[in-house]
Amino acid sequence: MAGSPVKIGLLIPLQKNLLVDYSVSNIPIFQGGNVIGRNNLAISDKRVSRKHVSLHTTVDGSAEIVVEGPNPVIVKSGDQRKKLSTQDKALIVHGDIIELIPGNYLFKYVTVGSEHASSSKTDSSFLRKEKRHSVEESSAVKRNRHILEDEALERTLLDNDNLEQDDVVAITPGHSQLKPPEVLASCGNTEASRHFSVPKDRLSLIFRLMRVQGIPAWANSCSVAIRDVIQGNVLVAVLSNYMVDIDWLMSGCPDLRKIPHVLVIHGESGATVDHLKKNRPANWILHKPPLPISYGTHHSKAMLLVYPQGVRVVVHTANLIYVDWNNKTQGLWMQDFPWKDQQNLNKGSSFENDLVDYLNALKWPEFNVHLPVVGNVNINPSFFKNFDYSSSKVRLIASVPGYHKGTNLKNWGHMKLRGVLEECIFDKEFCKSPLVYQFSSLGSLDERWLAELAVSMSSGILNDGSPLGSGKPLIIWPTVEDVRCSLEGYAAGNAIPSPQQNVEKDFLKKYWARWKANHVGRCRAMPHIKSYTRYNGQNLAWFLLTSANLSKAAWGALQKNNSQLMIRSYEVASSDSDCDGTKGRGRSAHLLMDWRREGEELIGALEEALLLGIAVRGEEWRSWR
Repeated sequence: MAGSPVKIGLLIPLQKNLLVDYSVSNIPIFQGGNVIGRNNLAISDKRVSRKHVSLHTTVDGSAEIVVEGPNPVIVKSGDQRKKLSTQDKALIVHGDIIELIPGNYLFKYVTVGSEHASSSKTDSSFLRKEKRHSVEESSAVKRNRHILEDEALERTLLDNDNLEQDDVVAITPGHSQLKPPEVLASCGNTEASRHFSVPKDRLSLIFRLMRVQGIPAWANSCSVAIRDVIQGNVLVAVLSNYMVDIDWLMSGCPDLRKIPHVLVIHGESGATVDHLKKNRPANWILHKPPLPISYGTHHSKAMLLVYPQGVRVVVHTANLIYVDWNNKTQGLWMQDFPWKDQQNLNKGSSFENDLVDYLNALKWPEFNVHLPVVGNVNINPSFFKNFDYSSSKVRLIASVPGYHKGTNLKNWGHMKLRGVLEECIFDKEFCKSPLVYQFSSLGSLDERWLAELAVSMSSGILNDGSPLGSGKPLIIWPTVEDVRCSLEGYAAGNAIPSPQQNVEKDFLKKYWARWKANHVGRCRAMPHIKSYTRYNGQNLAWFLLTSANLSKAAWGALQKNNSQLMIRSYEVASSDSDCDGTKGRGRSAHLLMDWRREGEELIGALEEALLLGIAVRGEEWRSWR
């Protein structure tokens, strides 16, 4: 309408660490006079007056702030902090920060710009961008909390202000600015195989990469988006994750609105949980699993989708947030399984046991639903025994918090992986072959624990009955230069965090290998994927796709003379080693990539293996539309 006020910008609420505060609403700023006070903030703090400050703005975005209340206000512009008393005035510009009470109630002034001020379409786009940036900043906080989960004495991330060094270093928050186009251009295009493709007869639809915005079309030709995963006539959905942005989820996957029953198992807390509860559809159930040990999280990323024809099981690496499904290198494994025949209801499998045991540990509140196939049923862990998993060629490797000992010692974490690999027979070429650890967050490691993990990942026997032998780990992580030249610039570092002292430990230097993904066009899509494998040349002994980063909290640490495994967090992974639960034979899978060392760089990426659906056989994924 002609009389509608012209919006000039917003006051974005900030926490004291200058990240966006979701518990407080944005304050719109219009052309002319604006009054900000206690009523705008919905607080009872009497230090903030009802008319605390006024902002007088013009159409070009410039603004003058006037202190109306009795208490001082701080305006921070760049590195300068200016104290304003009653009736003092100051000019503020885009990016300036206002402290309504010194050190408290921080707001960032963000302008829309005069060329956009009268365009409602552009204005809504601006708001969406602001919200997206807010989600990214919030994601960084939660990820930083996760990497500290196994460090009871290391509770504060160190600021990393020296991002220009050449060595592999931690990427810490605080450098969230997006990289300008000219920086992107200066990084060069390193994709080595623009016309790379996978023959259809070799493309499994089980291990997949997720779609990434801003990379060549050929690199997305075999990838999937969330709409490709959650599709069709889903009757019940169980979504397990760490972070959940319900607003993006409902827009990014509209089919979720049609599902009659949705259970969301999450690791959120604080204001985000309140937002989830307030905005969830009535048919959604929220559940946060118990965390009996401090500094643990529910970090598992999986989905169970019940169809009239059966169940789809998905293990993946992305949080349910925008940046994870659009800007990062991510992977997933999924397979569909039919209902059991009536005569085989009591017939189980290793995969079924892995799955049901893990679901039991989550302790979700069961609920009753009516399914057209079987009538009224309780959706609890035992319900998932109704499906035939005999076609699965993977095992689930899960982590559950607690102190595991006795007969439970090899039920979870790296000891579960050790037990699975001990059942496998491998070709001689894998004797003492290297291990690859590829992840996004690095915990506080010591050499003893890294050797403990290597023992589990080196388990198995050769054809002649001798041990497979220990493999040297290669730890793949991006460098600062990789992050600088990424699709997101330094902002990508928010998802690749670790305290500086964790990264610079001397014993790690001999293990570092550089992140490369030329062949799948993802060198500049920073890895949030977590994958572990054992290889020789272009052949793989086994492959693991997981939510678990390289930390004791995720994998567990042996205690009490190796008689007890302590785990802090929930994790879940799919592992392919071609074992049937007794004795199996590890397969060799030819890959269309190079595995070789050039100094401290490992050329070729595990993600290529995902694209090829390595080491997976049997029926291909069936689309239940």
